[in-house]
Amino acid sequence: MTVSQPAAEAPTAAPAPAPALEVDHVSRWYGNVVAVNDISFGLGPGVTGLLGPNGAGKSTLLHLMAGLLAPSAGRVLVEGANAWRRPEMYRHLGLVPEREAVHGFLTGLEFARLNARLQGVADPDDAAARAIATVDLTDAADRPISTYSKGMRQRAKLAGALVHDPRILLLDEPFNGMDPRQRLHMITLLRSMAAAGKTILFSSHILEEVERLADSVLVVYAGRLAAAGDFRSIRRLMTDRPHTFTVRSSDDRRLAAALMAETAVFGAELVAGHVAIRTADYDAFTRALPQVARSASVTLFEVRPTDDSLESVFSYLVRR
Repeated sequence: MTVSQPAAEAPTAAPAPAPALEVDHVSRWYGNVVAVNDISFGLGPGVTGLLGPNGAGKSTLLHLMAGLLAPSAGRVLVEGANAWRRPEMYRHLGLVPEREAVHGFLTGLEFARLNARLQGVADPDDAAARAIATVDLTDAADRPISTYSKGMRQRAKLAGALVHDPRILLLDEPFNGMDPRQRLHMITLLRSMAAAGKTILFSSHILEEVERLADSVLVVYAGRLAAAGDFRSIRRLMTDRPHTFTVRSSDDRRLAAALMAETAVFGAELVAGHVAIRTADYDAFTRALPQVARSASVTLFEVRPTDDSLESVFSYLVRR
């Protein structure tokens, strides 16, 4: 007699883990001024860069996520619970503010120890010493913070933020004032912490800082989220956009006529003293320009992108 076996049930996919940080349709305004405008995203382990020009709303976003500001609309969740008025979340979160918020009479070690005590760490002396060593400040641990350089004060603030080994780190312009060696040490440290499963969000207005460190990026401009995702994809959007170049040459009219035959060029306008060239392919244009000028027997005096500021890049991303 044959006994039939019950069909095996298909394995069910495990639910996706909730993001460590979640911003859900959040706005924040001050009177008639809108600092953050309907922004949504979620973050898990890894390093995310918050990129935007000064005044874009980056610090406001970080303060909302740190529970220092209440959203005017929407909600901010840290590990699934509201960030506002929930002090117990600071057991799992560390914040490095951009503003100087450290009493100068404290030594670096005293500042770290004070934060360890505030967090209820079992052995604050040991935790403070480890945090100071982690940020490479051991040699200056007993000096007053008022004697520190800007970069050293940034590292002292970081020591205070990570003394209780939080799962989430929020860093506002953490590289300000750091020399190249200090920047490299900070990048290595944050990468190692992300590899250990921590969620790290750092703000910057410098594209190269984000490129060197971040796995993903949030681009904020004028309080709005202009782009979000993999850094390489965002960088491609920034590069593959319409560009305008100012070109000065020995014969602007001849050069403009020759360039209009190039597929990378879609516009050329003669302006007093130069020609304004519009292109949708930055790399192709910069490669073709010297060859076209040589073929037309034109000497180039100046080639300058006129819309390459971060503000123009972010404005373009918002308009897309």
